[in-house]
Amino acid sequence: MKVVIVEDELAASDNLAYLLHAIDDDIEILKVLDSVKSSVEYFSKPHEVELIFMDIHLADGVSFEIFDKVTLNVPVIFTTAYNKYALKAFKFNSIDYLLKPIDKDELSDALEQFKVQNKQKGITDHQIKDLIDLVGRKAKTYRSTFLVHNRDEMIPLKTKKIAYFRIDTGIVKGITFDNKSYSMDNNLEDIEEELDPELFYRASRQFIINREAIVNIKQYFNGKLIVVVNPACDKRIVVSKAKAIGFKTWVGS
Repeated sequence: MKVVIVEDELAASDNLAYLLHAIDDDIEILKVLDSVKSSVEYFSKPHEVELIFMDIHLADGVSFEIFDKVTLNVPVIFTTAYNKYALKAFKFNSIDYLLKPIDKDELSDALEQFKVQNKQKGITDHQIKDLIDLVGRKAKTYRSTFLVHNRDEMIPLKTKKIAYFRIDTGIVKGITFDNKSYSMDNNLEDIEEELDPELFYRASRQFIINREAIVNIKQYFNGKLIVVVNPACDKRIVVSKAKAIGFKTWVGS
């Protein structure tokens, strides 16, 4: 089976590739694409793709935009943490919808569904109903409290009280709205997986920002953005050009 992965987070695409090969070592991953632009360029040319795994929220926009710019008659399994996109996903070539973090058993079931459907590209009303039920069953819960260090003790800290997470001299810290700093046991990648993506955004390798902490956004050189937060940060928070459109879309949603 020849597969393409459309995913802008390296850790997520690596994990999906690992799970796919663990399920079936005959699966061939032809390409990993990380944006709407690169996907349109790739699928505009002749290809042998049999199945696509596609994240919905990409760095430069929403992956549904790909279908507006190129004819894509290939089955798609959408992967995302954003439940609200479920119905729209099934209007395209979707044969399943997997919520992150992806479960190996659910991924295996999706691959079996792909085989049983014999690569069918059409979507029926029955499948749409099944999707609604599926999303209802898989409603994801996010971390509401972190156990953090405070001198010689540990205290429960409500996630909603954290303005942003940052890496400071190699240590992950949570900065609260009242400007207190707490060391975290988790790395930033694990923390990101546990946060509600409607409330928190991975602005860069060093920062995850709470929507409520954003004061303003400034244009920077080469299409980058600078995010000003409250409480103020002693290090400049820069959103890359690749993430700028996605970040502004998230802030305005």
